Parts: sequence; C-alpha cells; structure tokens
Amino acid sequence: MITITDAAATKIRELAPDDMQDKYALRMRVVGGGCSGLQYQMGLEEEHAPTDKVLTCNGVRVFVDMKSALYLAGAEVDYIDGLMQSGFKISNPNAKTTCGCGQSFH
Repeated sequence: MITITDAAATKIRELAPDDMQDKYALRMRVVGGGCSGLQYQMGLEEEHAPTDKVLTCNGVRVFVDMKSALYLAGAEVDYIDGLMQSGFKISNPNAKTTCGCGQSFH
C-alpha cells in the first residue's frame, strides 16, 4: 500500500526518541486544505485507532485511517536532503494535480 524508502526510514527512526523507537509509528493522513484541496499530515504516534490500517514498511510501522488509505494507496515516502531542498517527499499516483510548492494535491 505505502512504500517507505531507505532514506525516509532512516530519518523517521532518527526523529523518534532513542528509548522509544520501538513504540512509535509514523501516522499518515490526508486532510482538507492547501491550495489544491488536500494535504498530507505526518507525525509520530504511539497508539492507533481500532479502525486504522497498521502496516510495516522498511522496518517502520505506519498507521493510516481508512479514509486516508484511499488517497495513499501506492504512495511512496522519501526523504530528500539536498542543497536546495530537504524534507519528506510523497510521490502519490492518486494525485491528479499538485500545487507549485508540492504541499497539497487534488
């Protein structure tokens, strides 16, 4: 369903506190907003809702709510660390259009 690259998995593990790395999971959701209508939200969480999809990709647990799962099917999460750009980048085959800044999609 969702692919997490080696670079993204490494960065996600770096963001979790050392003593809690096995307890945290990446929460991914799609919410309304942004210039194109929908935007991504990501964060670290310890617990998931009973209706969440719980995945493990590249050694990282991922929590996704059912509504967001529809938009995130086939998405790839990468981490870019370059001179001009750094941060998480989501490549989503379900996005028909994206805004110029790349933060929202339709």
